[in-house]
Amino acid sequence: MEVPSLSDIKRAHTRITKYIVRTPIMTSQTINDMIGGEVFFKCENFQKVGAFKMRGAANIIMSYRPEERVNGFVTHSSGNHAQAVALASQVAGAKAYIVMPDNAPQVKKDAVKEYGAEITFCEPTEEARVAACDKIMKETGAIQVHPFNDPRIIAGQATAAKEFIEEHPDLDFMISPVGGGGLAAGSALALSYVSPTTKMILAEPSAVDDTYQSFKSGKLTGVTQPESIADGLLVSVGSLNFEIIKEHVTDVLIVEEQEIIDAMRLIWERMKIIIEPSSAVAVAALLKNKERFAGKKTGLILTGGNVQLDSLPF
Repeated sequence: MEVPSLSDIKRAHTRITKYIVRTPIMTSQTINDMIGGEVFFKCENFQKVGAFKMRGAANIIMSYRPEERVNGFVTHSSGNHAQAVALASQVAGAKAYIVMPDNAPQVKKDAVKEYGAEITFCEPTEEARVAACDKIMKETGAIQVHPFNDPRIIAGQATAAKEFIEEHPDLDFMISPVGGGGLAAGSALALSYVSPTTKMILAEPSAVDDTYQSFKSGKLTGVTQPESIADGLLVSVGSLNFEIIKEHVTDVLIVEEQEIIDAMRLIWERMKIIIEPSSAVAVAALLKNKERFAGKKTGLILTGGNVQLDSLPF
């Protein structure tokens, strides 16, 4: 698999523009004062399907001609990517087969159904997800839309950082959470092409710290028993994604579960917007390391806002 070029990212942006929202960038004086610097929030929680995942899914699905879409598309996901593939397939007039862990949040299961996808539930392990996905591909001939380890996904997710830099070209840092690494790798790659002075920082729960461990050791380390409130980050970072992260990311910061909950509550209370725990991981890293970002301009990607409202952690 080849690393996406700048022209790949630009082409992806052109391809998906009519299927996505150019999300707003917001600020909070309260958070600026807490950090002692300027913080800008790219609100992908306002994106179609409530998360940045629509960018990558639309880029892959819309790259196929109508006659190539007849057997539909298949993916495995705990929720946001599942919704994105379901909606992008619906828009493309194709069938979507989604493999979801049976412990995925109900709000995400319901949304996938509403977009007309056929759901197969499995055990909440990577092995079970992949096995179910492979079975559906063999039975239906559906095209796989990998959640993160695909150059077209990376190029699609990179468009969020591209938009960010177009509006704020003088950022010192950009922070995003990292799970499978599509957004993390895409953002780091976009910065390396269009804003090489902006340092890319990743944030990860300490309970699922495979990217942190891999980054520190230089060797890809998988996660064995992922458990975190940040349900969107419970996967191991992809191999292609890690190669990009290794080369273009400045640091990976880890945060604890209570720090994620506190950060999530802060954004809800002070900015009056809904973010999910996975988004709050990046906010928690900002707050935990405020001295690093003091006096600087920091861009933070709020990755999604799909939350089970009847079981909030605060």
